[in-house]
Amino acid sequence: MTGPVLALDSSTGIGSVAVGEGERLLAEVVLRVGAGHSEALLPAVDFALRSAGLGPTDLTGVVVGGGPGSFTGLRVGAATAKGIVHALGVPLYAYSGLLATAAVSWGIERPVCALFDARRRDVYAACYRLDGGVEVIFPPEALALDALLARFAAGEPPIFAGEGAVLHREQIERTLSAAVAPLHQGLPRASALLWLLQVAPELGRVEDPVAWEPQYIRASGAERIAARVPMQKEE
Repeated sequence: MTGPVLALDSSTGIGSVAVGEGERLLAEVVLRVGAGHSEALLPAVDFALRSAGLGPTDLTGVVVGGGPGSFTGLRVGAATAKGIVHALGVPLYAYSGLLATAAVSWGIERPVCALFDARRRDVYAACYRLDGGVEVIFPPEALALDALLARFAAGEPPIFAGEGAVLHREQIERTLSAAVAPLHQGLPRASALLWLLQVAPELGRVEDPVAWEPQYIRASGAERIAARVPMQKEE
């Protein structure tokens, strides 16, 4: 893609916004998003554009982290990206934040398994091989950490990356003697989304931005609680 592109990811507690053109990174902002995603994300977009010497109308596309991750973060990130795309009439691209996390290990022959914490000793996980291309070994899913590690009981384990891997480092190292990337090398950075757009544009292309939604994988906590509450009968 030619021309400036905006990238944003708010799938974990550490969000980021980046602006790039071709292989050049023009600006990147990393921020703690916490519970106030909407309040933090839009000013970061404005700051990144101004830092790159650009305005919104200079953009030729938007790429966003497409899940899984924080439900609130994914919704706000998706709404922001879709709103910009709709206003400017530019294409939308989306890649899993797990793939963006694994992308820091580009060129390594061993597979990379990216993990986000899904709570209750569950993780969001996906595994990729990134030595010259983007090969999906298994796509994003939610599962128990024990079940994930059991998949790699035989043979050489992958490299583990991401906040979920750092959180469960002790068990991963004890069970598999596997390497865990430090957190600064395993965040789903917006600049990684820009890189993915360069190497695998078709993998992230969104044909219908209006209908597109992030890959939540499982219902939010509020939705699970609501599903267990019986509906009251109408009087």
